[in-house]
Amino acid sequence: MTVSSSRGFRATHVVPPRGMPAWEAPDPARPTVSLDPLLPVQLVEWRGDWGHIRCANGWAAWVDGRHLVAVPEDPPASDAPAGAADPRPLLARAEQDLADYRSAIEALAAGGLDGEAFQDRTRNLRVGIVVDGESVWMYDAREGRWMYGDGRRLSTYATDRSAAGADESGHAPTRLAAPGGER
Repeated sequence: MTVSSSRGFRATHVVPPRGMPAWEAPDPARPTVSLDPLLPVQLVEWRGDWGHIRCANGWAAWVDGRHLVAVPEDPPASDAPAGAADPRPLLARAEQDLADYRSAIEALAAGGLDGEAFQDRTRNLRVGIVVDGESVWMYDAREGRWMYGDGRRLSTYATDRSAAGADESGHAPTRLAAPGGER
């Protein structure tokens, strides 16, 4: 493993939620350490499926880069292109989806649904909203994309559309929509 200055560190990825092994060199025969779940890392180099990563403290290692989770770049500038979407319809859909989920939870808690019926009722239900001051990130499940809004406009930030296809959950991995967001 290498250690270098943390100057200029900007996380580009995080370790998957279950953690992952790391190697001193791109050689699967000798894993050296396990990385903590959701540890922020900077992907420095690709070599086949191997990713050379650096941590905030300067520590570096090789990992199976296919399993890293991409961290989105900064949101688009507020001068989004003309014709960007009005955020209100997507907010209304998210409110309805959340109400549907709440209703299913209440029915499950009251004994009106068993686990299988709850799964059936919530299958394919996806809601995502992050509000941070004037900024909002909302998931548009119909279009399979994350939208970013600054209070005035909503524009595509990242999309689920991927040549790689769906993961084991049946959902395609989110990819940045901006140029340079792909590996």
